[in-house]
Order: sequence, then structure tokens, then C-alpha cells
Amino acid sequence: MEQDVFVVADNILSPLGKTTAENFDRLINNVSDVKEHYDPAISPRSFCASIFDKDRVFVESHKTSFTKFEQLLITSIDDALKSTDIDVADKKTILIISSTKGNISLLEAEKNTPELQKRIALSTSAKMVADHFGFQNTPIIISNACISGVLSIISGARLLRNGQYENAVVVGADVISSFILSGFESFQALSPQICKPFDKSRDGLNLGEGAATVILSTNKKFEHNIKVLGGAVSNDANHISGPSRTGKELSFAIDQSLKEAGLSANKIDFISAHGTATPYNDEMEANAINLSGLESVPLNSLKGYYGHTLGAAGLIESIISIRSLQQELVLPTPGFKEAGVTKPINVIVEPLSMKAKRFLKTASGFGGCNAAVIFGK
Repeated sequence: MEQDVFVVADNILSPLGKTTAENFDRLINNVSDVKEHYDPAISPRSFCASIFDKDRVFVESHKTSFTKFEQLLITSIDDALKSTDIDVADKKTILIISSTKGNISLLEAEKNTPELQKRIALSTSAKMVADHFGFQNTPIIISNACISGVLSIISGARLLRNGQYENAVVVGADVISSFILSGFESFQALSPQICKPFDKSRDGLNLGEGAATVILSTNKKFEHNIKVLGGAVSNDANHISGPSRTGKELSFAIDQSLKEAGLSANKIDFISAHGTATPYNDEMEANAINLSGLESVPLNSLKGYYGHTLGAAGLIESIISIRSLQQELVLPTPGFKEAGVTKPINVIVEPLSMKAKRFLKTASGFGGCNAAVIFGK
């Protein structure tokens, strides 16, 4: 018999705050960190994003030289662990790390040697973070474009449900670099202003930096906590950068998540959408939501607060939505004024007080990947 998976603790580390509580408080007050920046080290042109102060140090260490990426992972994990007694050195505890690009920025300043390639490898960062805390198991790395954060939660829940582990520390992070910014520019995917998910005048996404941690457990002492009820993934097999035109594949992931959770569509109280504010993603997502019979369910996108934080996005947005369940307050969608998708969806434009029991989190990414996960009381 599969076991229930409970959310034990969490953290969000972003330019808006260093804890989940600080972040949620800023969002309640409609504070966004997405703004115009000019940094020649990242781009010869100004860009709109949410990024940490350039000289900020998160981890002081005289023994190990941690990169900014690794410092974000460590700081987020450390804060999440403070509120739980879970033993990271227990063989029943697994570390899962989510990122799209990790330390790729090291290629910008150093000669590409075998030593540098080893340093850039996500497995190197994972081992350094695991050793820092004393995790006994080899960490698991999930790097599957922009569904990485949601997929990490799903993977952690699956490992716990089948009894391989009792606890999972799931953490994700990404850092904005010239490599990443230029990549999105090459797709003409960036907006010069704060993004407008699902809006008629949307013209692209903003990027963001951040890290987030969710600690999961099957220990019955957490049985009154929020649960991971179900999750699934799919692939469009459509195009390396363009999503499905129909939304059928994301809808399949949503429907499989509902099936795993033993729920019908009318049991979902709100949706935390991927909502990147790119023309094709938002249209596809609206199609998928309609195909799954969720078009009337209140929906938000948090990209206008954080930008697209890549490997951290699914985690940050899941954690904020978990806090919404607990606080009975669902946040609006910054930038949205007039619907700009062809299928109807119920985009939240003002803070919504509701005694919600369950929400759906969706994500999609390059390569046609899609993911959906359901959390509930």
C-alpha cells in the first residue's frame, strides 16, 4: 500500500526575502522585484528581471569555495531544516536538486578545460552541497528544463510512496547569467517590461533568480500537514522550443495527476499556472486547462512577482500556493488586465479569500516537457 506524502517544511530565498514568510508577506502587499537592470556583465542592453544584489554573499566559508548557485542551495536548505528535526544523515533521507543551468556561467569567465567541465557539472555541485550538510545518500539531480522544480517534487513523492526513503529534501535554484539571458533573447522571448501572463498585450517573459526547498516525509507524525496528492509528466514531442498547439499533452499530465490523487476536476479549488507570458505557452496552457474541465477554476501566475526562476520556479510557486492554502488567501496575477487567450480561463486579478482544500500546479518547458502536481489538506 502506497503511503501518504506530507509537506514538512519549506523555504523561499529570493530578492523579495530570505524565508517563505517574508516572501508571502511581500506578495500580500503586492510587491514585485521584477525591474529594469543594466549590467554589462550580463547584457550590453538593459533588461527586466528579478536578481539579487551583485555583491551579496549567502554563505561564508573559508574551507570550500561555493559558487553563487551552490550558496543559494545551501542557504535555502539550511532555513528549511531549522523548522524540522529530520536527520539529513539518516539513510532514509534523500537530497533532490533541481536546476536548469547550475554553474554554466563559469564558462563565461574561464577557459574550457576538463577541470572546468567537472566543476560545472551538476553532480559536482550536488556532492558539495550534500557533503556540507552530511547527507549519506548520493543526491539525485533533476534538470528537465522549466518543469524541473515540479518534477523534483513528483519524483520525491514517488520515491517516498514506494518506501525507498522516508524523507526527501527537495531544493531548486538558478542564477541569471549572460549565457541564459542571451539564450532567451535569441528566441525573442523576453519582455522589456514586467510580464503580463495570459494578457492580450503579453510580449514575453522576465527572468528571475532564486532558490526554494520543500521537505517531504511519510512519517505519520506529520499527518495533519499539507499532502502531495498526485503528480504526472508528459511530453509534446512537438518542437525543441515551441509547445504543443493543442495543449493535449499538458492536459494528459493534469488528468493523470487527478487520477493518481483520486479526484475529479471539480475538486480543484485553484490553479498555480506556469503562465510565462509568452504568446505560445499561455495559449497552450489555456487550451490544456479547458481540455481538463478546469476553465472556471480560479487561476494565477506568479511570474510578475519573481520573474521566471527556471529550476526554482515550480518549487517557489508551489510553496506560495501551499501558504495560500494555509492562509486561505490566493494571490492575484500581476500584469493581467484583459484576456489574450482563445479559450476561457478564470485569471485572478485581486487577492481572493477562500477556504481552499486543494490546488493544481502546472509547468511546461523547452523540449515539450509538461508536469502537473496536486497538493491538498
